[in-house]
Amino acid sequence: MSTFYEKTGIPRQLLWGYIGIMIFMMGDGIEQGWLSPYLVDHGMTVQQSATLFTVYGITIAISAWFSGVLAEGFGVKRTMAAGLLLYCLGTVGFVGFGMPELNFPVMLLTYALRGFGYPLFAYSFLVWIAYSSPQKQLGRAVGWFWFVFTGGLNVLGAYYSSWAITRFGHLNTLWTSLFWALLGALFALVLNKTSAQKTAAPGNRAKELVKGLTIVKEEPKVLLGGIVRVINTTAQFAFPVFLPMYMARHGFDTTQWLQIWGTIFTANIIFNLIFGFVGDRLGWRNTIMWFGGVGCAVTTLLFYYAPQIWQGSFWMVMTAGVLWGAFLAGYVPLTALVPSLVQKDKGAAMAILNLGAGLPVFVGPAIVGLFIGMAGEEGVIWILAVLYLVSAVLTRFITLPDNAKTLHHHTIKTEQYA
Repeated sequence: MSTFYEKTGIPRQLLWGYIGIMIFMMGDGIEQGWLSPYLVDHGMTVQQSATLFTVYGITIAISAWFSGVLAEGFGVKRTMAAGLLLYCLGTVGFVGFGMPELNFPVMLLTYALRGFGYPLFAYSFLVWIAYSSPQKQLGRAVGWFWFVFTGGLNVLGAYYSSWAITRFGHLNTLWTSLFWALLGALFALVLNKTSAQKTAAPGNRAKELVKGLTIVKEEPKVLLGGIVRVINTTAQFAFPVFLPMYMARHGFDTTQWLQIWGTIFTANIIFNLIFGFVGDRLGWRNTIMWFGGVGCAVTTLLFYYAPQIWQGSFWMVMTAGVLWGAFLAGYVPLTALVPSLVQKDKGAAMAILNLGAGLPVFVGPAIVGLFIGMAGEEGVIWILAVLYLVSAVLTRFITLPDNAKTLHHHTIKTEQYA
């Protein structure tokens, strides 16, 4: 069996953890595809909806940064357990007290609390992977993480919710997210028996928290990696705020939109694995620049214009979306590249990368809220496309140190990082 694990790149001791992450993120992704249009249909403005997601994104960004340094300082399992608790408390408040009457202040407060949950639970696990995986398998190991993360959040969550809201209703569907979160925690924290890396001594924990900021001064390329990570999924969190309404005007109802969105990320999770392998072979940087940056810039525009070019064609719009989802996975090797920039303090490097993963949940809706009034939907799309090209340029400057090159030399020629 060890040969199987070596070939696939899954750290054998973390298998149950991967399964738990997928189930937990399925619960977290239940409302992503339909909450914004639901709120607008029930009397809230697009700006209020964007504000809700923006505040949610701020707490996710803060929590994402803390996930790396807390996992390093207090241990992965403790940090994941704290994330589970905050997620459950926020969900009870949001669904039980905010949603029934659409009490906007309560919704803001409790949805923000809910936002602290999943980064502590899921992104802490990335630190575990960084310490448990051999350098030669790291690209594939993080590819599997993004496979289960995205598979839960955007695929299983979308398909499950499209089925559940017709049978249980919107509010009851949201309540079921608690069940999936607890089931995921059972796999990741109880069945996953292996112990994580040693935690920092109590006196050093404050230093670990500070290290999560000072690492960018010691190794500025880590900051570049964080910026590229922000751009990576900004469109992913901007699209659901306005594209469902745009698609509806072009003849696609909510169910069709959820099917398109779910299929996009079905393709995405498959390509998360493919680009994990491609990155280990062709070079992490080259994969991010060309497949991620340039590929996403082109397909973002294609996805937006597809309903106009092929009027009413569900399958052409679906195909354009799937292409965007596939190239979105071109950024997967970034999660291998950034921790490899440092010999130690991988948790601190992951903290910056996790912050970059959390910020799009805020930045995406914020771009929509700021620019859709003056630039329209088309202007927002062009902003997102240009950002992808900027990320390709920035990636050119994220070069590995010589010692990491040597470790990785068995699969990739050194000059690819030069």
